[in-house]
Amino acid sequence: MDSVVSDATSADVAFAGVTDEPLMPWQTDRTRAPVATKIVVAGGFGVGKTTLVAAVSEIEPLQTEALMTEASEETDDLTGTPDKITTTVAMDYGRLTLDDDLVLYLFGTPGQQRFWFMWDDLVRGAIGAVVLADTRRLKDCFPALDYFESAGLPYVVAVNHFDGSELFEPDDVREALTIPTHIPVMIMDARRRISVIETLLALVGHALDETPE
Repeated sequence: MDSVVSDATSADVAFAGVTDEPLMPWQTDRTRAPVATKIVVAGGFGVGKTTLVAAVSEIEPLQTEALMTEASEETDDLTGTPDKITTTVAMDYGRLTLDDDLVLYLFGTPGQQRFWFMWDDLVRGAIGAVVLADTRRLKDCFPALDYFESAGLPYVVAVNHFDGSELFEPDDVREALTIPTHIPVMIMDARRRISVIETLLALVGHALDETPE
């Protein structure tokens, strides 16, 4: 667990700001240090947060997966994920370099309510969040939506489309979740690297739009 704290702490130091005037993602001044950006991946239990981080991380992702036991049967609803045998008990952590100027540090939150007390620490210093949603269990992402709305943290909603589930249009999801029109809503596959990168770029762009000039 000491390595978990060490990795998280070193990443948090970078989020304080690499330069006095951080570059935007489209700038390419190679004499400048890269901008380190923290992004949180949140959502309900079993929605694909660990899968998303693992799909794009250029380093071996830090995962705190634990085997599920009979003791959690009454609190962890496996109706939509009957094959799930592990769960995140602390966080997921990965890193993605988009170009020489922009490095993303990804922190996946635990989904179960009994671990929500960790969210305040995990989101500290983040520019924004990806809220993953499963159309079979849309209500499970409401706590994350409420949290980021209350915190004033920019976020995007990414519907992780599972095999065998009905595919809905982004506007249908927006209406079902009453998502404001200025917040991006997209359909993605947490297993596919390019799909995840597109989602992360959408969040970075949205966060820039939400940043006061």
